[in-house]
Amino acid sequence: MSAGGPALPALGGRGPSYRERVADALRAALITGELRPGEVYSAPGLAARFGVSATPVREALLDLAKEGLVDAVPNKGYRVTAVSERQLDEYTHVRALIEIPTTAALAATADPAALAALRPVAEEIVAAAAAGDLIAYIDADRRFHLALLALAGNAHLVEVVRDLRRRSRLYGLTALAEQGRLRASAEEHLELLDALLARDTEAVRAVMTRHLGHVRALWAAP
Repeated sequence: MSAGGPALPALGGRGPSYRERVADALRAALITGELRPGEVYSAPGLAARFGVSATPVREALLDLAKEGLVDAVPNKGYRVTAVSERQLDEYTHVRALIEIPTTAALAATADPAALAALRPVAEEIVAAAAAGDLIAYIDADRRFHLALLALAGNAHLVEVVRDLRRRSRLYGLTALAEQGRLRASAEEHLELLDALLARDTEAVRAVMTRHLGHVRALWAAP
């Protein structure tokens, strides 16, 4: 994190259409640790970083408070909630129970054209890793995995995984990016697509198991 504050993207503009964009950018910053647990952030201060008015930031922070990601601090702003090691273990365990078998099953059922359409997103993940852009990495990773799970046709399953991802904290991503090791994790998305297109269920299962193992062992490392 820079001395001047979290490295949030400049969104520009104003109005209700920016509320969810601001909320998604805040969630990504929370997940990567750009916004740190215990720190209090004000809506005007974050708005200055986004290049928007304070109103959509306040509204986005209210959404995040409902999700348990931040707590309101009267007359000051919002404090980022902490996530324990046990909680991270539990989140990852539930994700593994859902995502590994669901993704493995897609090797037999997913439309090849729909899988191929995800390759540009996987390439975005690799490009973000190479650039060390953690916010872009998390955003593209989220879009890739949720779109992949959506191919199973269960919207409720996708929402459960979306919520688990929001609640995680992946502080280890910063160190991996600085060490040049993030690209290896990024390229697993391309490996996964290749296995899915090859209809290789066991290879898909193996890649997903390894990938989620990295999420907990490397990405979330303090």
